[in-house]
Amino acid sequence: MSTTTVETPAPAAGRRPAGAPGRTRRRGEQTRAAALASHAVLIGASLTALFPVAWLAFLSLGPDKDDYLHPGRIWGKMTFDNYAFVLQDTGFFDWLKSTLVVVLGTTVIGVVVAASTGYAVSRMRFPGYRKLMWVLLVTQMFPIAVLIVPMYQILSDLQLIDSYLGLILVNCTTIVPYCAWLMKGYFDTIPFEIDEAGRVDGLTPFGTFARLILPLAKPGLAVAAFYSFLTAFGEVAFASTFMLSDDKYTFAVGLQTFVSEHDAQRNLMAATAVLIAIPAALFFYLVQKNLVTGLTAGGTKG
Repeated sequence: MSTTTVETPAPAAGRRPAGAPGRTRRRGEQTRAAALASHAVLIGASLTALFPVAWLAFLSLGPDKDDYLHPGRIWGKMTFDNYAFVLQDTGFFDWLKSTLVVVLGTTVIGVVVAASTGYAVSRMRFPGYRKLMWVLLVTQMFPIAVLIVPMYQILSDLQLIDSYLGLILVNCTTIVPYCAWLMKGYFDTIPFEIDEAGRVDGLTPFGTFARLILPLAKPGLAVAAFYSFLTAFGEVAFASTFMLSDDKYTFAVGLQTFVSEHDAQRNLMAATAVLIAIPAALFFYLVQKNLVTGLTAGGTKG
C-alpha cells in the first residue's frame, strides 16, 4: 500500500492566506483616521496659540503708531526702528533690572516658603495643620482691589513703599498659598519611608528635607518656580501702586508709559512686548523638562 503526500504551497511573502483574519489592533493603538484627526486638532491648536504672538511681532515692524488699523500696509515699510527706539530712548534696561530683581526675589522666597509649608503639612501632624491649608486657600478669595489699601498701609508703616523688598513680599502673599498646595500634593507622592531612612542615618528633619526630599521634588519645584516667575513677571496692580519711581518700574508697568490720555503708541508697545517675551521664554526653556512631570504627579495622591 503506497502513501501519496500532497504538499501545500506556502503563501507568497507579504500575502495573507485567504480566510485569515486581519491584523489585530493593539489596545490603545489609534486607527489611521483617529491619528489624522488628533494631529489636525493639535496643529490647529498650535496655530491658534502662535497666531497672536506672530501678529504682535508683525505689528512691531510697522513704523507708525496707527499701522495696526491697516496691517496690510506694513509689508512695504517694515523696519526695526521701533526696537531701536525702545532700547535707546526709553527706560527699558531700568525696567529689565527692576523686573529681574522682583521676579527672581519673589520666585526664590515664594518657592522656599511654599516648599517648607507643603512639606510640614504633608509630613508633620501638628495642631491645626489641616486648617492652615484651608486658611491659605481662603486668602486667595479676596480681590486684589480689596487688599491694596491695607497692604499699602502696612508697607507704609514698615517704610517699604517704593522698595523692591516690599513688592517682593506683596507678590509672595498671592504666590505662596497656591504653591504650598501644589508642593503639598507633590510631597504626598514621595514615600514616607525615605524620611524614616534619613532619620535612621542620623539626619535632622531639616536635613532630611534638604538632602533627600528636595532632590526628589525637582519637578514640583520647577512648576512652583514657573508659576511664581510668570505671576510676578506679569503683575500690574501691586507694581503700579507700590513702586513710585520711574527707574523702579517693572516691565508690566513700563508698558503703560506708551499709553496716555490722548495718545497710544501701539507700535512701540508691540516692540516692547516682543522684547519682554524673551526672558519669559528663556526661563520656560530652563524648566520645561520638569514641567510635565510636576504638573501630573501631584494629582496621584490626596
